Amino acid sequence: MRKAIAAGALALALGLSACGDGVDPRRDGVLEQYSAQEIYQRAEYELARGRADDAAIYFGEIERLYPYSEWAKRGLIMQAFAYHQDRDYENARGAAQRFIDFYPVDADAAYAQYLLALSYYDQIDEVGRDQGLTFQALQALRVVIERYPDSEYASAAILKFDLAFDHLAAKEMEIGRYYLKRGHFAAAINRFRVVVEDFQTTAHTPEALYRLIEAYLSLGLTGEAQTAGAILGYNFQSTEWYRDGFALLTGEGLELRDVEGNWLSQIYRQMVRGEWL
Repeated sequence: MRKAIAAGALALALGLSACGDGVDPRRDGVLEQYSAQEIYQRAEYELARGRADDAAIYFGEIERLYPYSEWAKRGLIMQAFAYHQDRDYENARGAAQRFIDFYPVDADAAYAQYLLALSYYDQIDEVGRDQGLTFQALQALRVVIERYPDSEYASAAILKFDLAFDHLAAKEMEIGRYYLKRGHFAAAINRFRVVVEDFQTTAHTPEALYRLIEAYLSLGLTGEAQTAGAILGYNFQSTEWYRDGFALLTGEGLELRDVEGNWLSQIYRQMVRGEWL
C-alpha cells in the first residue's frame, strides 16, 4: 500500500512538472484531472521537499475541487500546518479557524486550536515589541488548555502560556526600569505595581518589589518602601533582590515591615497572611 501511494505521488509530481515552465497546473485546469487523494499526495510531496508555500496551495485546492469530502477536511488542517511551516502566520490562523468552525468536534480540532495559538505565539520575539500578539497568544492558548485538557497539546499549551505570561511581565519591567532611570518615579511605580498585582507568579516579582523600594524611597514614601521590603523578606529571602532591598532600607535606618494604609499592605496581607477578602 505504501509503495502504491509513493508511486502515485511520484507520478503526479512528474506529471505536473511535465506541464513545462511558466504553466501553473493550479490555474490551467490540470488539477481537475486528478483525484483528491492524488492532489493531497502532491501537497505532501511539496512539504517533503521544503516547499511549504506550494504545499499549502495544493492542500487548499482539495477543498475547492472536492468540498465536504474527507480529503478536504484532511487538506484543511494540513493547509494550516503548511502555512505555519512557511511562517505565513495570518493564513495559518485563517485555515486553522476555518477547520475549527467547520469541524468543531473532530479529533483534529484540538490540533487546529493549538496551531492557531502557535501562529500568535511564534510571532512573540524580543521584549521591546508591541504586546498585542502576546495577549492574543494567551487567549488562544487558554482555549487549548480549557477546551481540550486531555489532548496531547494541553501540556505544551500550558508551558507556552506560562512563557507568554512571563513575557508580558518582562515588558512591564522594561518600561518601569526606563522610567525609573530617568527619574519618572510615579510612572515607574505604576509599571512595577502591575507586575506585583497581576504577574505574581512570574520570576519578575522579586525585582519589581526591589524597584518599588527604590522608587518609593526616592519619593520619600517610606511606608510603601518598608512594606515592599517586608514582602520581599517573607517570600523571596533567597534572592539578590531581597539582599539589595534589605541593604537599601536598613541603610536608611528603616525596618522591613508592613506599614498599613497603602496598596502594598493589601498585597502583604494576601501573600504573607493569606487574607484574600
